[in-house]
Amino acid sequence: MAAYTVANLKGDVEDQAPQFGLSPDLEGRFARQTLACESTGLSYQRLTGGFRLPFGHKHAKQEEIYVVLSGSGRVKVEDEVIDVKQHDAIRVSAGAMRGFEAGDDGLELVAFGARCGMGPDENDTDMQPGWWGD
Repeated sequence: MAAYTVANLKGDVEDQAPQFGLSPDLEGRFARQTLACESTGLSYQRLTGGFRLPFGHKHAKQEEIYVVLSGSGRVKVEDEVIDVKQHDAIRVSAGAMRGFEAGDDGLELVAFGARCGMGPDENDTDMQPGWWGD
């Protein structure tokens, strides 16, 4: 395998949101396979203004770091809701449920996570629809 991989997150990585009926409010591009990542994962996500992810999720073994590229919004981690804005970095521990909501101007972010020794097709994600509650 080459010592590096280059991929354009918007041009080379497929948007997965349409497959789950979440487009056009969500754009979700998961680059782990495109980049041939061995032990990390990377995703690009864009939420339109006022859109809230209709689920929360957590990982059994991996912590994640989210970096807000543009816009603003809120992230709910367990029972706490935190305002976020451009250039904020948010670390979420393994086992903590989380979800994002875009502000009026939308929210664009990247997420980084370790694969924790898992195989390339395994997934330690637990998703809970309606987790924000209202």
